[in-house]
Amino acid sequence: MPSSEPQGYYAASAAPSRPFPRLTGRASADICIIGGGYTGLSAALYLAEAGAQTMLVEAETIGFGASGRNGGQVHTGLRKDQADLEQWLGPGHARDLWTLAEESKALVRALVDRHGIACALKDGLVIAAHNQKALAHLAEDTAHLAKYYSYDAARMMDADETREKLGTAIYPGARLDLGGGHLHPLDYARGLAAAADEKGAMLWEHSPALSLETHGVDVEIRCDGGTVTAKQVLLACDAFSGRISPQLEPYIGHVESFIAATTPLPPHLAERIVPSDVAVADTRHVLDYYRKSADGRLLFAGRERYFRPPRDIAGLVRPRMLHVFPQLKDIRLEYAWSGTVGITRTRMPHLGELSPRILFAHGYSGQGVALATLAGKLLAEAAMGERERFDVFARLPAKRFPGGRFLKHTLVSAGLYALKLCDAL
Repeated sequence: MPSSEPQGYYAASAAPSRPFPRLTGRASADICIIGGGYTGLSAALYLAEAGAQTMLVEAETIGFGASGRNGGQVHTGLRKDQADLEQWLGPGHARDLWTLAEESKALVRALVDRHGIACALKDGLVIAAHNQKALAHLAEDTAHLAKYYSYDAARMMDADETREKLGTAIYPGARLDLGGGHLHPLDYARGLAAAADEKGAMLWEHSPALSLETHGVDVEIRCDGGTVTAKQVLLACDAFSGRISPQLEPYIGHVESFIAATTPLPPHLAERIVPSDVAVADTRHVLDYYRKSADGRLLFAGRERYFRPPRDIAGLVRPRMLHVFPQLKDIRLEYAWSGTVGITRTRMPHLGELSPRILFAHGYSGQGVALATLAGKLLAEAAMGERERFDVFARLPAKRFPGGRFLKHTLVSAGLYALKLCDAL
């Protein structure tokens, strides 16, 4: 039976990290961040480097949620194509979003380099077309990025080259993006925490925030065990933002992501399964995404919504993995785990303010490694009075999920099932 640790293979393979204390009693800070994932850690690091008195409270441990469980993929752009963003928002706003999305990848690489974060960061991401229609759209998008955004890090591959790069013959073609990449997500989160701690940020684990109350020029964050008083609060809880801010709950959809890791592949398979050592995501709505780990395992993931996540996650993932790589039929899955992904109805990040003293960011819809890191920096900039770049995202029209408190999850699940049926067409 595969190991079912909350963070699966990542918890087993991550470098040891120092524990942070639990908040007790009363504390005060210039800025308090709620959430110890990429968004909160990036904000804490930026603020500490700028000299702000910064505290971060995390309900569990650093990187406990999606930041320590995800596929580790660094994507280019956003979940909507640039052509679609141009039609929706106008070319100027679309270009500003592209510029920030490009910065998000550069920011990840710069932080890893500057702070010596050992997270197995590698270049290369393949977007694999699941059918001919998706391939045509992917080629059109790639050409659009090259022509109008001078993005030359990506190129199309035919079926033969795709098979050579990935070790599977199921795709009619793909896009190879050397601007994308992949990393060990939990090591990255812990590295950000260590850097923020070194720069003077105060981090508290096992300190869930229970309520926010504004008193004059201060905000009081009541936690389980203590209270923080701050001039500004940054809400960085992604999928779980609605727990501390019910106002945000209608804008957040929850999707369970399921990942399994094989045992280390034997040499004859390791040299044929994703021999190019890129990360891969396909073009389906309910997609497969996978990559090899630093120690030669295949990490394979799929995303679906269940009312009750299955006990046998490996049993869920295995058929999808074997569809792509039937040659792995005799290879055991050693780890299997799940995590909750926060999505928005528009599939675009949702940034804004609950009040002039409480800012938020969430909803990276599966592209949070780079975008959440950037969002943390933008939150920090806004908290220090520099709102221009933050507002590029805050101006995005946000849409509520239908169904209200009791029907929303049912309708989101039904919508994902409909998209799954579309993928099969």
